[in-house]
Amino acid sequence: MERQNQLRHFIVGHYPNRPFDLDFAAADADFRRYFRARFQDDNSTIIAMDAPPDKMTIQPYLKVRDIFSAVRVPEIFISDEEQGFILMEDLGTATFLQAMQADEREEVHKVLLLEAVDTLVRLQASSQENVLPLYDEKLLRREMNLFPEWYILHELGKTLTMKQQKIWQKGMDTLIPALTEQPKVFVHRDFIVRNLMLRSGEPGVLDFQDAVYGAITYDILSLTRDAFIEWTETFVLDIIIRYWEKARATGLPVHEQFDDFYRAYEWTGIQRHFKVIGIFARLKHRDGKEKYATEIPRFIRYLHRALRRYSELSVLRELLTELCGEDTEIQTGYTF
Repeated sequence: MERQNQLRHFIVGHYPNRPFDLDFAAADADFRRYFRARFQDDNSTIIAMDAPPDKMTIQPYLKVRDIFSAVRVPEIFISDEEQGFILMEDLGTATFLQAMQADEREEVHKVLLLEAVDTLVRLQASSQENVLPLYDEKLLRREMNLFPEWYILHELGKTLTMKQQKIWQKGMDTLIPALTEQPKVFVHRDFIVRNLMLRSGEPGVLDFQDAVYGAITYDILSLTRDAFIEWTETFVLDIIIRYWEKARATGLPVHEQFDDFYRAYEWTGIQRHFKVIGIFARLKHRDGKEKYATEIPRFIRYLHRALRRYSELSVLRELLTELCGEDTEIQTGYTF
C-alpha cells in the first residue's frame, strides 16, 4: 500500500489538477505491477508501472522499448529510475490470450496468431548486432539448470545422483550448440499471447525488457508452445510453416529447408521447456506464486513429444522419464 501511495503522489506531481482513479491492471512473474490511471476530466487513461528499485531496475525496459520501435510498443510519457516508476501509453485491456479464451474457434486463433507472426517478422527484420545482450551458451545453460535446481529439488524433493548429473550435462552438451549456432536476431524472450495486446491495426507488444540477441527460432517457439493455451500439432505446424515462409520472403536468415528449421525449432523448445518448468517451480517455492505451477504438466508433455523424436537426445528423455514418469498421452507428431 505504501508503494501505491507513492505512485499516486508521483502521478499527481506530473498531472496536477487532474483527479484520477487508480486501479490494479496486471502483475508480472517478477516484482513489477501495473496500474491504470483514469482521469476524471476526460476519461483518458495511462498505465503506471511500479518496479521497486530495491528489487529491479526499469533501465532495461526503457532501453529495449526504443530498440523495438519497429513494432507497437507503449509510448513512454514519464520515467523515474530512482523511484522505479514509469507512466506510459495504455494499449488497451484485452490480450490475445483473453481473446482466445473468450472465443475458442480454431479459425479465430489462427487469425490472431498470424497477426502475431507478422509482428514477429517485423521485429526480427529490424535486428542489429551489438545492441542487445547475446543469448550465449552461459545464459542458456543457466536457464536450463533451473530445472534440476528448482523443479527436481524443490517440487519433486529429489537430488540428481552422480550418474544423473552426468546424463544431464551430456544432454545439455548435445542440445545447447543447436541454439547457439542458429542465425541470430532480436529475441523478445517471452513472445506469448499473454504479452500481445488486441488492437485495431497491429498488436501491441509488452513485457520485452529481457530481450536478447539469439536463436531465430526462439520467439516463434514461444508463441506456439504457450504456457496457458495449447493447440493441436497439426494446427501448430501450419502456423510454423506460415512463419517460415514469411520470414524467407522478408529475407530473414531462416534455414533453407523446412525440415532443418523445424528441427532447430524443436531443439530450441526443449531448452525453453526445461527452463520454464524451473521458473514456474521457483515462482511457487521461492516467491509464493503457485498459479504458474499448475501449467508445469503441459511443459512436461511438450518435452516428451519433442525428445521422443530425436535419438541424439534420448539420454534427456530417459532422464525425464526416470524423474517425472513416462508420458501416458497418446503421441502424434511430425519429423521431417
